[in-house]
Amino acid sequence: MKSRTRARSLALQVLYEVDMTDHPPGEVYKARLEETPLTDELAEFARQIIFGVLPQLKTLDRIIAQYAPEWPFEQIAAIDRNILRQACWEFASPAGDTPIKVAINEAVELAKLFGSDSAPRFVNGVLGSLADHQHEIRQSLQQEKPG
Repeated sequence: MKSRTRARSLALQVLYEVDMTDHPPGEVYKARLEETPLTDELAEFARQIIFGVLPQLKTLDRIIAQYAPEWPFEQIAAIDRNILRQACWEFASPAGDTPIKVAINEAVELAKLFGSDSAPRFVNGVLGSLADHQHEIRQSLQQEKPG
């Protein structure tokens, strides 16, 4: 597994556990790092994803539901939901250093690792719909910064 993929995988595991259990994100992140040690740079990348996504959950969920209405948000599997949130956040990341195709490919890889047999195709389809709205996604996330 590529190094940034490992960091994304760790971030996804934290987001999923927090989503499902409401455990404190900082503690979950620390525990996952102990299980899957990363370089300082990769640990920081994972941390940016986790603490970039979590304060924006409502906005990310609204964006996914808005731009991918053929997939009712409440029916999306929890792991797929978190993969989509993570990729959507990366589309509009303040660092802006992840090309959109890379974010989609990485999300599909995570769906292959953690999702059902149909998850990679589903994630690719939803993110393909969202990719055309990168500018609007970035604007929404900037306008609705957590306060």
